[in-house]
Amino acid sequence: MTALHTRATDAEPATAEGMSDRASTRVRRIQLSPTIAIAGRAGVLRSAGRDVISLALGELDFDTPARIVEAAHKAALEGFTRYTAADGAAPIKDAVREKFRRDHGLSRGRDEIHVASGCKQVIFNALAATLDPGDEVVIFAPYWVSYCDLVEFCDGKAVVIQTSGDNGFLPDPSALRRALSARTRWVFINTPNNPTGAIYPSALLAELAEVIRNHSSAMVLSDEIYEHLAFDGNVHVPFTLAAPRMRERTLVASGVSKTYAMTGWRIGYAAGPTWLIDAMARVQSQTAGNACSIAQAAAVEAIAGDQTLIGDWLNTLQRRRNRALAILAKTPLLKVSAPAGAFYIFADVSACLGRHAPDGGRILSDSDLAEHLLMHANVAAVPGCAFGASPFIRISFVIEESLLAQACERIVDACNALQHRQAT
Repeated sequence: MTALHTRATDAEPATAEGMSDRASTRVRRIQLSPTIAIAGRAGVLRSAGRDVISLALGELDFDTPARIVEAAHKAALEGFTRYTAADGAAPIKDAVREKFRRDHGLSRGRDEIHVASGCKQVIFNALAATLDPGDEVVIFAPYWVSYCDLVEFCDGKAVVIQTSGDNGFLPDPSALRRALSARTRWVFINTPNNPTGAIYPSALLAELAEVIRNHSSAMVLSDEIYEHLAFDGNVHVPFTLAAPRMRERTLVASGVSKTYAMTGWRIGYAAGPTWLIDAMARVQSQTAGNACSIAQAAAVEAIAGDQTLIGDWLNTLQRRRNRALAILAKTPLLKVSAPAGAFYIFADVSACLGRHAPDGGRILSDSDLAEHLLMHANVAAVPGCAFGASPFIRISFVIEESLLAQACERIVDACNALQHRQAT
């Protein structure tokens, strides 16, 4: 069944533990990114001597390719160390333009390209540039952990539509039709999806586009950060290819973090209509100023240089995925399926609920299970509630294969140790 709800910003703020009441209401109604928070806890436990394996972050363990690092070094030596245009220097804008021509078959002008400090910054800039208080953003769950908080930070309301694992977590166009209103400013589409790995078929994207096209106030933010990470012959279809008539109402957001192992370089980019790119540049000019010049130079090499490493890395990721799935299938308490893209397994843990751990604790939610895995199995995973969908856990398969296998074995053992207990 498809469910719909609205996260209202005028609800009582969820104040973080220990936060001063002098912090703004805007800040008090958002939280630290759950994935970062869980990875941080894992790091603290490791520092204390615990053998914790973290499967929490979406960050490739590969090194940034040497040619990209060398391009950054060369740029620094040549003095490319000053301010650039607020939304990106000409070389990176041209590299992104060529990327869209190469991968999407679409011609873009420099005035249609925005470059920022990561894909998250791109999304924030777009929301800050377009949302007025009470404007609505439609988001399909499971969703990336930052979407709702970014919307609410910008005084918008997140309208969340639940999808179902029974049909591969694909959006329902009829549910989208019911969710749209005169206040809808954006519909977020994320394919390949984080956390489910779902890849939306071209026909579905076209159907969603037709629903949105009838609401003149609504635009599409197509988050395609995982576009190159598809397995088993699956192919990512860019939204603007599936729905060309929506081009002037679509912002395509991506970046170099996931494809090129460049999370720390913090370069995201987007393509969209000129009025929106101009508005986003104004936001960026008064916040970050511009993305790091050296990182921009590195991103030029990543985007425009040799792309063969992507295929090699995909083979490694698919092998890791398959091994993790085979191990996790050893317990009947986890329901897992092969993700078509990205690098996460979104495991259904409903069979674990209501059971008792060996220490007597009872597992009542996916948060309880994630806590149990961290504290008693020394594995960090993210509960599905962080993505707006329970009861699930997200498992990243972006660590060395033998370590990944060890972590999955620990998860299986911890689940198999859970017991039903008769009431006395």
